[in-house]
Parts: sequence; C-alpha cells; structure tokens
Amino acid sequence: MRAAFGQQFDMPDGYLNTASIGMPPVAAAEAVVEAVRDWRAGSGRATDFDEPVAVARAAFAQLIGVRADRVAIGSSVSALVGLIAASLPDGARVLVARGEFSSVTLPFTIRADRGITVTEADLAELPAKVGEADLVAVSVVQSADGALLDLAALRAEAARAGARVLLDVTQAVGWLPLSLDWADAVVAAGYKWLLCPRGVAWLAVSDALRDSVVPHSANWYAGADRWNSIYGAAPALAADARRLDTSPAWLCHVGAAAALPWLASLDREAVRAHCVALANRLRVELGDVPAESAITVVHRPGAAERLGDAGVVVSTRNGVARLAFHLYNTEADVHRALAALAR
Repeated sequence: MRAAFGQQFDMPDGYLNTASIGMPPVAAAEAVVEAVRDWRAGSGRATDFDEPVAVARAAFAQLIGVRADRVAIGSSVSALVGLIAASLPDGARVLVARGEFSSVTLPFTIRADRGITVTEADLAELPAKVGEADLVAVSVVQSADGALLDLAALRAEAARAGARVLLDVTQAVGWLPLSLDWADAVVAAGYKWLLCPRGVAWLAVSDALRDSVVPHSANWYAGADRWNSIYGAAPALAADARRLDTSPAWLCHVGAAAALPWLASLDREAVRAHCVALANRLRVELGDVPAESAITVVHRPGAAERLGDAGVVVSTRNGVARLAFHLYNTEADVHRALAALAR
C-alpha cells in the first residue's frame, strides 16, 4: 500500500504504465465495489447515478479550466472526436501531428468521401502551419513519447488564422496544469492519468462549436429533462453541452466521481513537479537531457524486456519502452527501473 497526495494506492512497486492504464485510489476502487454490491443485490436505482455523473463532469471541467455546462460525457475519445468530425463541412482541412494517436486522426481521415483532407506536420512545426487548416486536432502530450505541444504558440496562431482547435488531453490532464477555456474542443479518456475505470470520457466544447455539432448519438440522457425524455419521437435536447451526452456507463462514473474531485483539489503544479522530476531523474541517469514531461521513452535495445523481467511494468510504443510517472510513483520506482536497465 502506498500513500500519495492524501490517498492510498494498493499498487505494486515498479508500476510505470499510467500512460496505458492508471491505478485508482483505494477510495475510488471501493466506491465501484460498493456500487457493484448494490447492483448484485438489486438495490441500485438508475437515478442514483445522476449525482456521480454530475460530480465527475464538474471536476473534469475544473481540471481543464472550463464551465461545467460546456462538458459532455461519452465512453471513448474516438466516439467524441467523431461527433466533431461528422459535423465538419464538406471539404474541410484538418491539421494533425505526425504520429498522432489514431483516435484523434481516424475520425477525420475516414471522411475523405466528403472531401475532408488530413495533413500531418511535425509537432514542433504544427503551430506555424495552422493557417493551412480549418481545424487543428492534436494531443497536448503525445502518447508515443510524451512530447509536449507548444500550447501558447498554437493558441496564438489559431486566433490569427481563425482556425478551430480540438485538443486531446488524455495524456496530460491529471498531471499537467491546464487552462483551456480558449480551445474549441477538449477531449479526454478517464482511465489513464485521471485514474478512472475504462469506459468514461469527456468532451468540452465552446458555445459556438456546440451549436454546429450534430448530436448524432442523441438519446434520452441528453434530454433537457432526461427522466421525461425516455419515450417519444421528439423530446427536447438540453440547451448546453449535455445535448451531446451519451447514456453513461454507470459504474465507471462512480469511480470517476471518487477520483476526479480529489485530483481537481490538488496543487496541480506540485503534482506536475513531482511527476516530471521522477521522469527527469531517469532520463539524466541514462544520459539524456531533462524534459518537461511525465512520460519518457528508453531507446536501448531490449529495454522493455529487461524492465519486464525485473517486475517493472511499462509499455512498448514504436518499438521502444515507454515509462510514465504519476503522483503515486517514487524514487524507488526510478531506482528499480535503472537497476533493470543496467543489467
């Protein structure tokens, strides 16, 4: 058992795989277990989950710096990005980062039949190319290697060019302080750095973009009065971003409602400093220069295998070992990884 930032974590030493799957606080896991007990005993009620959905929605909004009424719920990044892609006008030009996570790119590339074009640019050069696009879709922190987007440069260039911006913060929110009320859309999955069960995601949209997005997954939960929108051909949809909601995966939102308010209450600069310091320590000891990311990669041959043999849990991306340091990781995890790589 580990204590970190006021929570307990029932996790193994050497877990450096948050970029794939985050470890929940014990309190979040127990909240889900209790909800499963209620389900098993037949004592749960559908309306019981309205509060967890609302609590998690508000906490996500706080984490990215937007109003809660701008946030819609979903189950995955690709499904939420797909809402944006399906609502683009024919012939729209989309700019993405080279090597971007496919959940961000594929919803746009499959729209080639409508004349939508997708252009790739190196991450560092992407802001300079914004003028060539109608929409920029990019991750704030790249999944493959932890590279950080220059948000200030992108914001300035997008404002100058009049281009819309969609940001995926799945690999950023939870460790990187964010203030993204200027972005047209911000999307994230909850099961990584937000330490939620897989099956919950959020999409924040600007007021202007919301009005142009067709709610292709319209359902009773998106109704202005959801519990009176269950039947009938034309119930009124919510006026705010809830109109884009999909019916929630109840148990996932129970876990999210336990994890996100705690994360939102933390000193996010302290969390960032903790995570980045651990990643930098590993990089420096391996002869690399420090970076500003909680995600790092090791290019040494056989690194993933040696780490795995030593009980260090990592992932492999583009043929190299990817290590992720979150708030529950410690110097002991760095030492364990270094010892494995020194073999």
